Amino acid sequence: MASLELGSVSIRMHAFDLIMSEIRSRLLPLLSSVADKQEVLDLQDVFRRFSFDNICKFSFGLDPGCLELSLPACKIAAAFDTASKLSAARALAPSPIVWKIKRLLSIGSEKELKQAIKKVNELAEGMINQRRKAGFSNKNNDLLSRFMTYITDEKYLRDIVISFLLAGRDTVASGLTSFFWLLSQRPEVESAIRAETEKVMGSNQDLPSFQEMREMHCLNAAVHESLRLYPPVQFDSKFSQDDDKLPDGTFGKEMALVEMKAVALAIIRGFNTRVVDPKSSTKVLPGSYSHRERWLAGGDSRKGSLKTHQLSNNVVP
Repeated sequence: MASLELGSVSIRMHAFDLIMSEIRSRLLPLLSSVADKQEVLDLQDVFRRFSFDNICKFSFGLDPGCLELSLPACKIAAAFDTASKLSAARALAPSPIVWKIKRLLSIGSEKELKQAIKKVNELAEGMINQRRKAGFSNKNNDLLSRFMTYITDEKYLRDIVISFLLAGRDTVASGLTSFFWLLSQRPEVESAIRAETEKVMGSNQDLPSFQEMREMHCLNAAVHESLRLYPPVQFDSKFSQDDDKLPDGTFGKEMALVEMKAVALAIIRGFNTRVVDPKSSTKVLPGSYSHRERWLAGGDSRKGSLKTHQLSNNVVP
């Protein structure tokens, strides 16, 4: 359902308009204010706020205002950070038994994680109630309103809200942070993007249109290359629910672990997809993906168009 909604032209245009509005009304004024005062700004924090505002407006039709000039504290963002950090910390435990015992006794980090998850659930439910009070229909542009016309299960709706927040916040912020860090190291790329922007937009226009963005091949190639070097989601792991076969015929038993490493796919010429059997038998599938491939057809942004058939990453800002 989500893929069908996201694929519609109206939804994409709505997302583009929201992002342009956030850039014009909040991001640019914030950067200008900091530049005038010659202050230091945590760019990663700014992009986290930027992406959180956008994902909330796009998905739920609600504006948390995290990127206002005062950079206010955001309760749901803080709760997400705590829950994500403590969940990831489980992997650092000497044994799963450690955190499972702490969870059973509700002590230490597991008690804190339980409280953070409860806070996230409460805030997500609050978003749903707020959207319901404001009114919803499948004609609304935000995704939550469209889902609410089909789904009546409150817990399922809450999980959808949380899933979109998890998928759209840190990934986009990480991708943008890496891109601008790399850009700061390569002034010749910055100059090329500036020249292309002026050529496509002209000198009197502040922000590009949707069609103009599609014509900025050099910019898009730079973004794709940044994602290739520093993918926000570096690997993706799945467990098979039942015995199954991969497209090449490789057999995987129930609960077999399948890993896709985006960073390996993008950087290493010969990559391996590991299929790990729960009973320790391992099958390695050979493959090839040339890191020397370039994103521009013909290798020239003035002539070539962007090549998008390659897998750089499964999340693109």
